Amino acid sequence: MPDPYLTPRETVEHEIEIKRSRFLCAVGPVSSEEAAREFVAARRRLYGDATHNCSAYVIGGDRRVQRADDDGEPGGTAGTPMLETLLRRGVADVVAVVTRYFGGVKLGAGGLVRAYGSSVGKTLDLTPLVGMVPARVMTVTVDHVRAGRLENDLHASPYEVREVRYGADVGFRVAVRERDLPAFPGWVATLTAGRAGIEPGEAVHLKDA
Repeated sequence: MPDPYLTPRETVEHEIEIKRSRFLCAVGPVSSEEAAREFVAARRRLYGDATHNCSAYVIGGDRRVQRADDDGEPGGTAGTPMLETLLRRGVADVVAVVTRYFGGVKLGAGGLVRAYGSSVGKTLDLTPLVGMVPARVMTVTVDHVRAGRLENDLHASPYEVREVRYGADVGFRVAVRERDLPAFPGWVATLTAGRAGIEPGEAVHLKDA
């Protein structure tokens, strides 16, 4: 299964000033690349008068999507250090946008790299993070007679019910944290008198309870 990671609990903004240039960073949680792009577009609309709106995001516990954009700054001096800061901090499902208002003093390539990386790092220092742990989606199938009790107990349990499907039987798609997987079949068997079928599905992440 993929490794645990951290993700922001909420969007946080923080501003620093370096040689009269203002760097306003926003870091927020996102669950998809589309959401990350929307976050970036919203910041650009909000600060359309800024000199630059540079961005970076990491999507997925396996960091499968990584993007960085310098937005007109010299190549590799803005988006790349922002992305590297996110990866170094072990965060994912996260987007960062740094809005720069040029203050009249050029920082040079090294200065820009430090400024953009520091802006994201200092904002992350202020951002409440939540741990995301590996889990697996399990499909539990049971007859209608036993489904009611099982559904009630699932909603009261640490397991996350993602879907309930009604047909000849009732199917529950339940996300179970990796550490709870060994006990889950026995828990279901106790509630259903051993009459439920269980099939493992895709790997996901859940908030660390």
